[in-house]
Amino acid sequence: MDRLLRYFLGQFIRRGTMTFTVASGASFTCGDGTGRPVSARFLTERTQRRILLDPELALGEAYMDGTFVVENGSIADALEILLGQPQMVPRWAGLQWWLRYFGRRIGQFNWRGRARDNVAHHYDLDGRLYSLFLDADRQYSCAYFDTPDITLDDAQLAKKRHLAAKLLIEPGDRVLDIGSGWGGLGIYLAEMTGADVTGITLSTEQWQASNARAAEKRLAGSARFLLNDYRDVPGRFDRIVSVGMFEHVGVGFYEKFFQRCAELLSDDGVMVLHSIGRSTGPDVTSPWITKYIFPGGYIPAVSEVLPAIERAGLLVCDIEILRLHYAETLKAWRERFMARREEAVRLYDERFARMWEFYLAGSEMSFRKQNLMNFQIQLTKRQGVVPITRDYITREEAKLRRVENHREPGLQLAGE
Repeated sequence: MDRLLRYFLGQFIRRGTMTFTVASGASFTCGDGTGRPVSARFLTERTQRRILLDPELALGEAYMDGTFVVENGSIADALEILLGQPQMVPRWAGLQWWLRYFGRRIGQFNWRGRARDNVAHHYDLDGRLYSLFLDADRQYSCAYFDTPDITLDDAQLAKKRHLAAKLLIEPGDRVLDIGSGWGGLGIYLAEMTGADVTGITLSTEQWQASNARAAEKRLAGSARFLLNDYRDVPGRFDRIVSVGMFEHVGVGFYEKFFQRCAELLSDDGVMVLHSIGRSTGPDVTSPWITKYIFPGGYIPAVSEVLPAIERAGLLVCDIEILRLHYAETLKAWRERFMARREEAVRLYDERFARMWEFYLAGSEMSFRKQNLMNFQIQLTKRQGVVPITRDYITREEAKLRRVENHREPGLQLAGE
């Protein structure tokens, strides 16, 4: 078993320097000798066998269980090496990848009841957990670092401003926020643009918190939040925005999603979709992520999204790729979480804290070392709705900054 593990890890790890100690006490080093060395230990032979049989699932579980321990460095350092290899999936795990690929539509068959259960699994956790690492506005999606050294809170405000600029909202416009989270974006749009905002979520915790925040800011009349599925929303809207929700739709429902958006969007309307994406082709969701973090979730390739948009009759006006913005967001989240890790242990337990640590570190390194990015796609139903050059985005952002700086006394920005 030790020889097999040494052989396969040696074949996989070609970059960096990583030393492993196995359950018998023997050690070996893999890689090309570059970078900061990291060392880890397998505490049981069972863990070694499971890593050989299904590394994508077993590594995270072994870290959660404490049978895979990083002794020199952190789990983030280890995953930086493991996820930075020329092959994204170990060669010996190819069979599992193909089985998961052919079965992914079943795993992502997110009908209404299943979609609610999937959301509850992650978003209805104790709200105090998210306060450990998110910004004050609880923006749980990729921030926008429009300058290199801004804080996480400022980068999340910049994200909201950037989206609002692309939406070209006028006072009184009816705005639908699909997957409205804890309400921060919807409240910002109502506050800064004078829009009439309807946000929808499947999370009971988020729904209650969003409406409470809107009421606290005296915006309940212009920012309301519903516990509703995107397939069941009535009415028509001048603007539609969706941030960090499309990853939960499921690959078999893309066409339905965009058809419904086309039905909801007015003829002169604008929609902006913000989602995690893949720079390469279709793939599968990590089995560990599916089991423990986002059941039913999937990060789409752009090539999977655009055909569904075309079939829905929507026009693509603009696509922006945000490279490394999510890596920096996740780094900030991970550092904040680690600074308050003991509070997470008290909320749940040590195993949960290790799970969350692995999730944040693995996600960061996937964006930093692999093919993940974020995309923002601007859509309309006809030509001529938005300006023909992108200069207007900068102008709109400047206008929003002025509104932010001269808002009414006593009326705070969402999150302050």
